Amino acid sequence: MRKLVLLLLAGTVAALAVTAYAGAARNANPIMVAAKLTAKEEVPAQVVKNAKASGSFTGDITGHKLTWTLKFSGLTGPATAAHIHLGGMGVSGNVVVPLCGPCKSPLHGTATLSAALLKDLKVHKLYVNVHTAKNPAGEIRGQLAQG
Repeated sequence: MRKLVLLLLAGTVAALAVTAYAGAARNANPIMVAAKLTAKEEVPAQVVKNAKASGSFTGDITGHKLTWTLKFSGLTGPATAAHIHLGGMGVSGNVVVPLCGPCKSPLHGTATLSAALLKDLKVHKLYVNVHTAKNPAGEIRGQLAQG
């Protein structure tokens, strides 16, 4: 009888552990990110001035996976590329996540972010920009923020 009670107790504990693990995985809250892309945020300043250009970047991060949407309009011409760059506000930085090239709005995709990039995101050191032939360094830009 004692062995049966121990066996039932062990089975119950195992079942509870599996249920708790599955529930935690199912309820993982993604990190929401967003950026408003404008011409005035671009660094260096646009070669061909275009105040009408604008865009938005939204996404969510679960673990290290970023699922994103990029929309833009009013550019001086077709978008030649779009990227996520490493750099704080007002600082030009290197590409860390290529998004597209050439690009048509709206776009959707996924990317894997390293632990280091996740840390950079938390301190506002990542930005999105969209490039055109007339503004090859970038026509619109927006700093990524959680929220």
